[in-house]
Amino acid sequence: MNSKSKEILSLIGMLLISLFLISACDSKEKSKKEKEATVFDSVRFSYTQVSGIGLDSISNRRDPSDIIKVGGKYYIWYTKMVSPITSGYWGDIWYATSVDEGHTWVEQGMALAVGKKGEFDNHSVFTPNILAFKGKYYLYYTGVKPTPGNLKGEFEGNHTTDITAIGLAIADSPDGPFVRIANNPVLEISQISEDFDSYRIDDAALLVKDSRILMYYKGRSIIHGKNGPKLTKMNVAYADNPEGPFNKHPKPLIEKGHEVLIWSQNNGIASLASLSKSIHWSKDGVNFSPTQENIKDIPMAPGLYRPHLEDGNKVNEIPGWGIGMVQRKGVAYLVRFEMNK
Repeated sequence: MNSKSKEILSLIGMLLISLFLISACDSKEKSKKEKEATVFDSVRFSYTQVSGIGLDSISNRRDPSDIIKVGGKYYIWYTKMVSPITSGYWGDIWYATSVDEGHTWVEQGMALAVGKKGEFDNHSVFTPNILAFKGKYYLYYTGVKPTPGNLKGEFEGNHTTDITAIGLAIADSPDGPFVRIANNPVLEISQISEDFDSYRIDDAALLVKDSRILMYYKGRSIIHGKNGPKLTKMNVAYADNPEGPFNKHPKPLIEKGHEVLIWSQNNGIASLASLSKSIHWSKDGVNFSPTQENIKDIPMAPGLYRPHLEDGNKVNEIPGWGIGMVQRKGVAYLVRFEMNK
């Protein structure tokens, strides 16, 4: 065999090796993507009753926050109303603690009352969520004021002028006291009627990613009127620190996401969309794709135990349990759920 033939065979060999390596890499990448895409293909939920914040005859409780653990105690915040009121639009924010992973709770008291007269939140504060960051505790919440122009100073819930905003109060301890920041609220509705969040914004859910604060939230458009709740969408806003300013992503991320629930998963972000009963996943936190659909018995207004919110805790695992709500005529109360695979 002459030198030219050897050279040709050598080139063919190198080409075959390159093709093999490329194929192996493609196969590995495909396998990785398939694993990411199917990681939630068997999620199911189960429920148990809780004490302390469960069903009682005096108060109604709803819309729990995500849960954090501080000094051996689990903390949760939620909206509380006096029976028979079940709507969060007439609530204050209370909190409770647990030492047995959320089976038994001790209600500790009010965490945040309504704001002063004339403020955006002086009728109700509700749907709280929490972030522990650099030694402080950031309590995000939704606020609403009495209906503008109502002669009795009452809240109507009229689908046109009863707008909401997301506020923030800060404390040095999870037990408070929580003090509102000066530039409240931190996120407000769009002034463009056609935008998805031109009437209501609500349900903040927090995450620290790439040194930025991500606030996921839901929105309703003023042009949808009474049909708005069925057309709720999820979006995200970004800030360099927990107090903002927050800048919204230009368009919503998930359709039919009436209750916002997100968590870190597989080096990306997962979200449970309640209206479509589906779990979505995104590598970058923006481009979400469904990984499981038509899930049965999903929790209502859920809050998860999320170690990611615990001041630098970088744990990246599927959450195991949380607190959701049950609502029926005249009654709203909290229950414990588990996410099982």
